[in-house]
Amino acid sequence: MTEKAQRAQNLEFTNTNKWDTRQLVTMALMCAIAALLSFIQIPLIPGVTFLTYDPSLMPAMVCGFAFGPGAGIAVGAVAAVIHGLILGEWVGSLMNIVATLCFVWPAAALYRRKRTFKQGVIGLVVSVLAATVGAIAANLTIGVLFWYGSVDVILPMLLPAIVPFNLVKGTVNAVLTLIVYKAVSNLITPKKSQVKGH
Repeated sequence: MTEKAQRAQNLEFTNTNKWDTRQLVTMALMCAIAALLSFIQIPLIPGVTFLTYDPSLMPAMVCGFAFGPGAGIAVGAVAAVIHGLILGEWVGSLMNIVATLCFVWPAAALYRRKRTFKQGVIGLVVSVLAATVGAIAANLTIGVLFWYGSVDVILPMLLPAIVPFNLVKGTVNAVLTLIVYKAVSNLITPKKSQVKGH
């Protein structure tokens, strides 16, 4: 065997894919769960029937904590698209993608830097606030363009309805995330990223 052939035989090939097979399977499962949960519609603000809560962002945040912001956003976005395709509500799907980006990214990014319970809670508080601001922005842009027709329609609803709704929605999703992630983290999180007792 030539020296060149020996060097070729001794080469070690490493997988450069960012997401491994187990992670992709977990993400696919979370997408399915999130899509199913998106059809649970619970009104939170009396008299405002178009604002309903669903827990679909919780699986996205669990993936964000386990695998990073990109994975969490991907899960939430795919679930939003599935929901939109089934119901034919592409505007609502777009609004949900904005909500996913604003809710998942801050907490997942902060938790990725320091994987502790305290950091997770801090990240979730930031995410709740970011998602609320994102909801205001989305309603004033996407909502006005495709739903309300005028800023004058949505402005009177911001403080009494949209802001408290999104604060409550974000808080419920944050609490559910802490409960579920604590229960399943060591099953889905890569061993190198696991934290004992979190």
